[in-house]
Amino acid sequence: MSIGPVEHVSVKIKVKTDIRNGKDKETFELTAFGRYYKKDTSRFLQYEEAMEDGKIKTIIKMSDNEALILRSGHIKMRLPLKMNKKLRGSYETPYGVFEMVTLAKRMVHIFEEESRAGSIDLMYEMKMQGSQTGTYHLAITFEEETK
Repeated sequence: MSIGPVEHVSVKIKVKTDIRNGKDKETFELTAFGRYYKKDTSRFLQYEEAMEDGKIKTIIKMSDNEALILRSGHIKMRLPLKMNKKLRGSYETPYGVFEMVTLAKRMVHIFEEESRAGSIDLMYEMKMQGSQTGTYHLAITFEEETK
């Protein structure tokens, strides 16, 4: 069965984020539940994170050569990505809006219809307010949630 125009698949998601800045490396891991769906030529992965200060809703939109990471709730972020192209994004905090610039180095998205599982692999360099914040690697895997 293929995913129709707006058929949603409930998925279990594992997100691993590595941030490298010079010799420093930080790793964050998260397991969440959400949904995966296709609309027109884009595919979406949507999930919520529970943080101390409240929930954060994340939507990752993938198309052939572009991606967009949107976060809303306690944190508001708009992070556009396009291979080897600098794009402007924003990060909103209670203290103001910070400008971010991304440069995507890798964008791979796979979804296996048969196993109803997939992955998103994003690597990008990021600057905030003109200062290099590091190279970010998001390795996301997801599979259909069996009830």
